[in-house]
Amino acid sequence: MPKVTIVGAGNVGGAAAERLARSAAVDRLVLVDAVPGLAAGTALDVAQCAPLDGFAAHVLGTADYGPTEHSDVVVITAGRARRPGQSRLDLLTENARVVADVVGKVTARSPYAVLVVVTNPLDEMTHLAWRTSGFPAERVMGMAGVLDSARYRTFLAAALDVPPADVDAITLGSHGDTMVPVPSQATVAGEPLAPWVPAATLERIATRTRDGGAEVVALLKRGSAFHAPGASIATMVEAIGLDRKQVLPACVWASGQYGIEGTFVGLPARLGRRGVEEIVELPLAEDELAALRRAAATVAQRCGDLDRVLATA
Repeated sequence: MPKVTIVGAGNVGGAAAERLARSAAVDRLVLVDAVPGLAAGTALDVAQCAPLDGFAAHVLGTADYGPTEHSDVVVITAGRARRPGQSRLDLLTENARVVADVVGKVTARSPYAVLVVVTNPLDEMTHLAWRTSGFPAERVMGMAGVLDSARYRTFLAAALDVPPADVDAITLGSHGDTMVPVPSQATVAGEPLAPWVPAATLERIATRTRDGGAEVVALLKRGSAFHAPGASIATMVEAIGLDRKQVLPACVWASGQYGIEGTFVGLPARLGRRGVEEIVELPLAEDELAALRRAAATVAQRCGDLDRVLATA
């Protein structure tokens, strides 16, 4: 059974840990955090759910990276959360140093792990994790599309007054301003979405989905979303740990798919024990494909900016 490490034991890491401890995908779960006592306290709290939830996973919290050795999957949530009024891009330099440090420490101890990056700005941090780790691109990915797609499905379901499980929809592209909803592939109870929702409503839902994280931040005043991000992390880790070959939207390396070459961007990816086992090419509408390519170009530019910033740091 897989061993999973979560670096960052705050709200997002804690929410993911609670779900993964109950999952058949995890045998050993290690939480790491630089804040004294935070990982140990979170791990102890999660472990005490075992008699109630009936799980047998061993859960450990520590400030030391030693116990993470030989992890199969490493989830990186460490970094500053977005504050009210702060864009993801504002976090770029602030979180780059954190992610580079974490990646260096975990990969030295788990050289065959799959890395799942959650720290924002997501696309750039995934690029940085890949560059820093030296891992093949298929073993590095970012968690964004699962969360954005869950938000998209939730808002569509509310507009249609149907259970969210009846809506199948996906978002691609960058996590943030250049997120690309894909209504042409969306269905409601197995039927195409288009006849059900007016174009103006679709655009309003797309905008709300792009701003989904900021909406939660504004409402909470202190902190950011963590329940849905935690569930999204668990979904990805289970797909990897259980070798499900499940197709999920993730920030992955494109090597020609959708006409995109040499950058990390949100695409449908088949996930298994080896990481990204295939990028699935959907028959997108022309405007969706154009938006996806624009998103990829924007991410590539931002990653280039990040490389230049780090080169002069």
